[in-house]
Amino acid sequence: MELRQLRYFVTVVEEGGFGRAAERLGVVQSAVSQQVGRLERAWGVRLFERTTRRVLLTGAGERLLPEARAVLSAADRTARVAADITAGDDGILRLGGIHGPGDRIDRVLAELSSGAPGLRVSLHRMPVTRRLEAVREGELDAALVRALPDEPGAVRGLEALPLWSDPLYAALPGDHPLAAEPEPRLDLLARLPLRLAPQDRNPPFHALVAGVFRAAGVRPVDGPPFTDLRATLTAIGTDREPSWTLFYEVRGLPEGPRVAVRPLAGLAVTTALAVRPGPPGPALRHLLRVLRAVG
Repeated sequence: MELRQLRYFVTVVEEGGFGRAAERLGVVQSAVSQQVGRLERAWGVRLFERTTRRVLLTGAGERLLPEARAVLSAADRTARVAADITAGDDGILRLGGIHGPGDRIDRVLAELSSGAPGLRVSLHRMPVTRRLEAVREGELDAALVRALPDEPGAVRGLEALPLWSDPLYAALPGDHPLAAEPEPRLDLLARLPLRLAPQDRNPPFHALVAGVFRAAGVRPVDGPPFTDLRATLTAIGTDREPSWTLFYEVRGLPEGPRVAVRPLAGLAVTTALAVRPGPPGPALRHLLRVLRAVG
C-alpha cells in the first residue's frame, strides 16, 4: 500500500468518478485506475462497483474510506510537523542547563515558548564534564557551560559560542584588610592561601582560574581543600589562618559569618553554548538569538 494509492482512492470518491479524479490529480485516467486496482489487490477487496455510467463504493469501500482519510490526514500532519521542525518552529531541543544567575534561564525558556510555541526544550542537569560529553555523543543538542575561555573552539571537539559574562567573586575573612576594598585586586589576594576544588570537578573553571592568575603575573598559594561553597565560607570565616576562594554567582550571592564577598577587579566568567562543529540548525539559531537577547 502506498499513500498515493490511498489518495487516488479518496479522490475518486470525492469526485464521483475516475475521469474527474484524474483531472484533479493532474494525471491520466488509466494511472488512477491502475493505482486503485493495485490497492484492491493488496487489500483483497473491491472498493468500487464500476459501470459504464457511474462508479459506486462497495460496502468494503465505504468501511475503508474513513480509515484511508485518517491515514492521509496523519501523513499530511506529519509532513507539516517535519516542515516546522526544518524551520525550527517545532521539535524537541535537548539542552544541558546551568543554574542561574538570577532568572535568566527562566526568561530564555519563556521567550522561546512565545516565539516558537511548538519548540519544546528538554532541559538536562548534569556535571559539566558529562554535559560536554553528551553534546559530543549526540545525546544533547547543546549545553550551557560557564567558565570557558572567551575564544570559540576552546572545548575539545566542540564549538563554544560566547553568550554573556558575569563577575567573578572573592570570599575572604571579613576582618582582613583586603575586605575593605570594594573590588580587591587579584595580585594582592594571591598572597593568601586559595581554597579551590579539584580540577576534575570542573575543568573549565580550573582553566579559567589558571588563566586569570597567569594574566595577572602571579601564582596562587595552595590552601586547604574546597569542599562545597557553604562549608568553605564557614571555614574562611572561622579559621585562624586567613584564606580565600573565588566563585561565580549561581543563585544569589552567598553569605557567611565573618566573611566578606567582593567582586574581583576586572574579572568575569563567560557563559557559552557548547555545540558540535558546523552551522547550527534552525532550532539552535532560535535558541542562540533568545540567549543573546536575554543575556
